Amino acid sequence: MLDGLLENNTILQIQEHTTDTHGYTEIIFALCYLLGYAFMPRIRDLKDQQLYRANRTAEYGIFTPLLTKTVDVDIIEEQWDAMVQLAQSLKERTVAAHVVVQRLTNSFPLDRLAKAVTNLGRLIKTEYILRYITEPPVRRKVHVQLNKGEYRHKLPRWVFFANQGEFTTGDYEEIMNKASALSLVSNAILYWNTRHISRILEQLHQNGETIDPEVLKHISLLPYKHVLPNGTYFIDEGSSEGYG
Repeated sequence: MLDGLLENNTILQIQEHTTDTHGYTEIIFALCYLLGYAFMPRIRDLKDQQLYRANRTAEYGIFTPLLTKTVDVDIIEEQWDAMVQLAQSLKERTVAAHVVVQRLTNSFPLDRLAKAVTNLGRLIKTEYILRYITEPPVRRKVHVQLNKGEYRHKLPRWVFFANQGEFTTGDYEEIMNKASALSLVSNAILYWNTRHISRILEQLHQNGETIDPEVLKHISLLPYKHVLPNGTYFIDEGSSEGYG
C-alpha cells in the first residue's frame, strides 16, 4: 500500500489516504504520520478495537473507559530520530516500503525501533478512531473517498480481463511490471475520456448552454463500458480468419 503511495508521480499534494480494513495496521498508521499523510481507513468492528491512552493517570472525560491500555511514550521519544530517518529513507526511495513494513512487523516486539513505531501507530490510531466515531464529516469523507477509489479500481479490473483483475504471481517485480502496464492502459483510457468529455462541454458552451460548476464536480472521467478489453473481431464471410 505504501509503495504505491510513495511511487505516485502525481503533481497533486496528497494529504490523506483512505483504505478499507484489509489495508490497516498500526505500523501503517505510524509510517503515514511520519511521512506527512493522514491515514484514514474504514476499520471493521470498531467496538473490538483496542484504544490507548498517552498517560496512565490522566482523565480523558467520556473517553476514559474506552482507553484501557497505555502506549509507551518513552520509547517513542527514545527512537524519534531513528523513526524520522526511516521516514526520510522511504521518501527518498532508498528502501522499499513493503520491506520496511515486513521487517518492522516481524521484529516486533524485540526490536526497539519496531516497538517505537508500533506504539506511535497505536497513539495515532486511537486519535483517528475517536474522531471517526464522533465526527460525521470524517466518516462521510472516508466513505466518499473509498467509493471513488472502488470505482477507479473497476476500470483496471475491466481491462485486466485475462486474469479477471487478479495477479496470479507472488513475484514482486513481476507484479509491479504488470501493474505499471495496467496503469499505462488505464491512464490512456482516462486521457481519452477527458479529451472527449472536454470536447462535449466545449460544444455545449458554444451552443450557449451553461454548465453549473457544481454539476461538473460529479462528472466522472472513469466510464469504461465503451472499452472492449478483448478487442473487436471482424470475420470475413468467405474466410475463417479473424482480425483483432
